[in-house]
Amino acid sequence: MSGGVSFKDGDTTAYRLVHGAAHGWPGHHVERLGDWLLWDTEDPLAKAPPPVDFVPRGIYRKLLRRRVRQTTMDEAAPVLLTGEPAPDRFQVRENGVRFELSFVEGYSYGLFLDQRENRRALLEATEAPGAPPGLGRLKGRTLLNAFAYTCAFSVCAALAGTETTSLDLSRKYLDWGRRNFEANGLDPAGHDFIYGDVFDWFRRLRNKGRHFDMVLLDPPTFSKSRRKGVFKVERDYATLVEMAAGLVAAGGLLFCSTNAATWARGAFRDSVAAGLAAARRGVRHEAFVGQPPDFPVTPLQPAYLKTFWLRLD
Repeated sequence: MSGGVSFKDGDTTAYRLVHGAAHGWPGHHVERLGDWLLWDTEDPLAKAPPPVDFVPRGIYRKLLRRRVRQTTMDEAAPVLLTGEPAPDRFQVRENGVRFELSFVEGYSYGLFLDQRENRRALLEATEAPGAPPGLGRLKGRTLLNAFAYTCAFSVCAALAGTETTSLDLSRKYLDWGRRNFEANGLDPAGHDFIYGDVFDWFRRLRNKGRHFDMVLLDPPTFSKSRRKGVFKVERDYATLVEMAAGLVAAGGLLFCSTNAATWARGAFRDSVAAGLAAARRGVRHEAFVGQPPDFPVTPLQPAYLKTFWLRLD
């Protein structure tokens, strides 16, 4: 149980139990990750997490830092507070899919729980809530997952019969993604994994005349590469959409998502629209998907995740 949200026993073992002020605990988040709890807190003096209805093998604490980029990996990584330590690599299940997590790789542990419903839509070959018609027909289709991270979207699409291409600036995360494929009985050799800058590869793929039935965009709010410099989501998203739209086949889907908390939904959609206009691509159908129920939205805990599914002409 997570904030009144039920999960099928054993089918999903990774979800949020306490979502800050929405559950009466401002500045605190608690997540079940398999047999362990992860407690995020803004208070360095706090000694114990909010109470939850789950008995873990161990509890980890991670300090929420406003300037994550100025902290070392050791400073950002969760620290065992009590109980049994987790293996360096361990697995959780989400809608029956296995994903590898780790508490020793810095700030992020390998899976963004708030994208669960969008992954489920790909996995089950059904519609995300209110998503454009046709998402369910995935077998034999092609997907480009930009900013793939540990390739969780790609795994779900591959399980539904899609030929996936995962693109990321980190070889480490692409290798992690390959292990996620293997954990679910998928042969990574049957899918593409591309290391490099997204903007650079979008140009290369365009020059090769490549098109995909689906292109997924879920970039970080900020990133930096040696060749391309600094990426800032609010400044650069429209350009990203323009380039991505050129890779979407006629009638294909463009998935646009951001977790930039201070970027209003309307302003984000305007940026997406600007990119599509620059690419001269129209929209047949459009749907908005927000946060899953274990990330409730309240006046005290406003929404931060914004996702649009767009079927392009």
